[in-house]
Amino acid sequence: MGRTGTTCSLFYLLGVIATTGLSGPLSGKEAWDYVEVRNGAHMFWWLYYADSPSAGVMDLPLVMWLQGGPGGSGSGFGNFEEIGPLNRNLEPRKTSWVQAASVLFVDNPVGTGFSYSDGPDGYATNVSMVASDMLVLLQHFFAEKDEFQSIPFYIFSESYGGKMAAAISLELTKAIARGSVKCNFAGVALGDSWISPLDSVMTWGPYLYTTSLLDDFGLADVSSAADAVKRAVEQEQFEKATELWSVAETVVEQNTNGVNFYNILTQEPDEKVVASAGEDYISLQARRHIRPLHSQSLSELMNGPIRKKLGIIPQNVTWGGQAEEVFTKMAGDFMKPVVDIVDQLLDAGVNVTVYNGQLDLIVDTMGQELWVKKLKWEGLPGFNKMRWTPLDDPASPGITGAFFKTHKNFSFYWILKAGHMIPSDQGPMALQMLKMIIQQA
Repeated sequence: MGRTGTTCSLFYLLGVIATTGLSGPLSGKEAWDYVEVRNGAHMFWWLYYADSPSAGVMDLPLVMWLQGGPGGSGSGFGNFEEIGPLNRNLEPRKTSWVQAASVLFVDNPVGTGFSYSDGPDGYATNVSMVASDMLVLLQHFFAEKDEFQSIPFYIFSESYGGKMAAAISLELTKAIARGSVKCNFAGVALGDSWISPLDSVMTWGPYLYTTSLLDDFGLADVSSAADAVKRAVEQEQFEKATELWSVAETVVEQNTNGVNFYNILTQEPDEKVVASAGEDYISLQARRHIRPLHSQSLSELMNGPIRKKLGIIPQNVTWGGQAEEVFTKMAGDFMKPVVDIVDQLLDAGVNVTVYNGQLDLIVDTMGQELWVKKLKWEGLPGFNKMRWTPLDDPASPGITGAFFKTHKNFSFYWILKAGHMIPSDQGPMALQMLKMIIQQA
């Protein structure tokens, strides 16, 4: 059974303040639960019902948020660092997406966040397994929360979550057609997404060079490392390609004095991750890209007051405790592209949006534009002929915050002054984009 909560009483709020030292009202109506998607494989979901002063819950869409990694937690990072009703200090977030839609966080794949595997065989090893597991969860969710079956359902994603979202969207479209899942799927949004890993890696050098973060020698070093990744991908040696991707990142760091892959204008020298003696590159990458999503303060929040609030987390489960295993198990699938899946979605008439942060390196906009140009979708020539339209930054009227263009069932948003985590960097702009995609603005 799911757990449902309503706006907290004053006494409960005072209790939270007393036990955590944090202040601010807790959220409105919520529900959460586990689904066993395979034998011994448990996935956790957490739903926030829409809380809008101008529209009822059933008048607004449902948005599912998928975090990256793989191994990043939507219930934790996406919720408290990006789009949930409260921030990490349990203070109300002015740019929460809950004011425009009901928001469903799913800790995906199995082993992420509060999701967990009973044994080593319970983890997913590729996006096909990820999609299959998610279909089981969605089937349960829409059966239990049948009031959401008829309202528009969108999947929004970030980073590797976009790769998973593409695969999930295609399988969901098929499941709806055969009647095994009842929902009104309205579209997918791929944010700074790992759709074509090689296009990202191959543009690291040019992007850093044009932003004055590499000199000629550095450009040569990074390009050489990227070429090695390309050869492995072309030979379909995908686990080797993942290892060489890690090498390429190390080369980037050495030549840029430690550029931040998530936002090139934000350098955090104390956060550098270096290989331990005898550590393999896959483990290094798990630490490099999973641990930033599990900061000490966020872990303390999730494994303390949030765990207590939820009341259903098994004693032997720690939030984020299996995250690095999730990443490692997916290593052989990590560098595989899914551009063909995006083509299939567009051909099937699914609304697809790509959005990307200007200051993101790991999934730079140059690389996104490259794979988009490779689409076989019949509408691509028309899309390419269009000019983009500027959008004012809601927080700074008169200042450009983004550009976008839409043709048929495909849209692209270029978000300025944002890195990999767009809602964290440009919350007002991200919220406006959400409203435009779900056709509220």
